[in-house]
Amino acid sequence: MGETGKTAAVIGGGPAGLMAAEVLANAGVAVTVYDAVPSVGRKFLLAGRGGLNLTHSEDLSRFLSRYGAAEPHLRGAIEAFPPSALVAWCNALGQETFIGTSGRVFPKAMKASPLLRAWLGRLRALGVAFRQRRRWRGWDESGALLFDTPDGALSIRADVTILALGGASWPRLGSDGGWVPIFEREGIDVAPLKPSNCGFVADLSDIFVARFEGEPLKGAAFSFEGQSVRGDAVITKAGIEGGAIYALSAALRDGLARNGGAELVIDLRPGIEAGALEAALSRPRGKQTLSAHLRKAAKLAPVAIGLLYEEAVRGGSPLADLDAAELARLIKGVRLPLTAPAPIERAISSAGGVPFAELDGFMLRRKPGVFIAGEMLDYEAPTGGYLLQAAFSTGAAAGQGALGFLSRA
Repeated sequence: MGETGKTAAVIGGGPAGLMAAEVLANAGVAVTVYDAVPSVGRKFLLAGRGGLNLTHSEDLSRFLSRYGAAEPHLRGAIEAFPPSALVAWCNALGQETFIGTSGRVFPKAMKASPLLRAWLGRLRALGVAFRQRRRWRGWDESGALLFDTPDGALSIRADVTILALGGASWPRLGSDGGWVPIFEREGIDVAPLKPSNCGFVADLSDIFVARFEGEPLKGAAFSFEGQSVRGDAVITKAGIEGGAIYALSAALRDGLARNGGAELVIDLRPGIEAGALEAALSRPRGKQTLSAHLRKAAKLAPVAIGLLYEEAVRGGSPLADLDAAELARLIKGVRLPLTAPAPIERAISSAGGVPFAELDGFMLRRKPGVFIAGEMLDYEAPTGGYLLQAAFSTGAAAGQGALGFLSRA
């Protein structure tokens, strides 16, 4: 029992849950963290595999705008625990950070594992207990928390509960959306979970995919419905993914749902005007193949040339029949029909979840003393540090909300 004589159950051992646990334990509450999988922080560790992007260094007002319609609901939490506070917290754990050329913030170790080890050490020193292989199944008629465990059913009571169970991306790491039917049985509204920061299934030929699967499409500009992002993408077995695609994923996903299809427009040479391209392509190519001419005159990579051939086949006009002006226009706006988002289990994150209308602060209106944090909440954010920052900030806010509830109880 903590110094206050109060107890807290934190269900979900990702960044949001662990941050809520830290806030509560620092205030003298006895905290137990429950997780369905054998170890906590699994998705956090995966996020750090390619370099742990903790947050972003841009101006806070611009930072907040990245959350779109959810900004008013997240503003208070992020202002209370902003990127600067997250950096200071990381430094205090002995994990110094640096700002990359893109403005993104990383720990110098570039991995999640040293940070997670130090964090778990701090939490244990604060008296936080961890109980793995406890899958939450909801509440019984008296309001006790129910769990499935290797030893059978378990029922526990706590003065406050933090639910930080994630969305539905990467279910093998624990975020499987299994809490959704529990909430629905309790009459709590849940916006449908959808893939976010995801790739897409595209109308590409088997021949193209066999040749270019795994190939990067670098330095292009990708556009859809007035939004444009310059960056890189990768051809996949099913279609296309990558940072630039993730940035457009919400608009593309919603466009597909609305219209049954979406057409991604790709400028293969965004750094050069169509007129200059036309002039370069008008030069005699002699005995060169058209592909060689496009590679040398337009500076196109083979995968980009392949996309031109794909559209020519779809349009019924052989690429060889196009003149220099038509080729230039095609290079500046090749179209790629998309047919579906990649499955949610392959998405970086998920959209949807508990609407803010169901909450008073971060507490469920229908369940006093039960607080929600992290990706369970109905918001969407791009990659670049915004996802993790929201997890940390809402975890801290849920913890503070729980302390306020305890003080009034």
